[in-house]
Amino acid sequence: MTSRLTELIIDCHDPERLAAFWCEVLDFTVIDRNEGKVEIGSWKPTVEQVLAHQMPPTLLFIQVPEGKTVKNRLHLDVSPIDAGTDDEVTRLLGFGAVKTNVAQGPDRSWVVMADPEGNEFCVLRTLAVTDHS
Repeated sequence: MTSRLTELIIDCHDPERLAAFWCEVLDFTVIDRNEGKVEIGSWKPTVEQVLAHQMPPTLLFIQVPEGKTVKNRLHLDVSPIDAGTDDEVTRLLGFGAVKTNVAQGPDRSWVVMADPEGNEFCVLRTLAVTDHS
């Protein structure tokens, strides 16, 4: 007996806005939309696919009345795949992210940011291949 991680739920005030932000960040698309909920992903899950393989989870944004009050206990890390880390940070700032500091000190190799509703996430080192010839 086993389970699969199928979705990560993110409480928010504006599911449409936050889903649009994360679609831009991750190159995801909206795969489902209901009253106060928007689900995004890199694939549209089917029961058969989930049973057959461990697939990447979707992100589900659910509207809640309360705002964020403390540092996230769970956060996303992203790694740019076709640009440098600094370029990716600049791109994300253009979508409404902000740089933030959660008291992790100056000697870190990642950039801590927050999405438009204040949820922290980290931009890690780039995965872009550089030509050294």
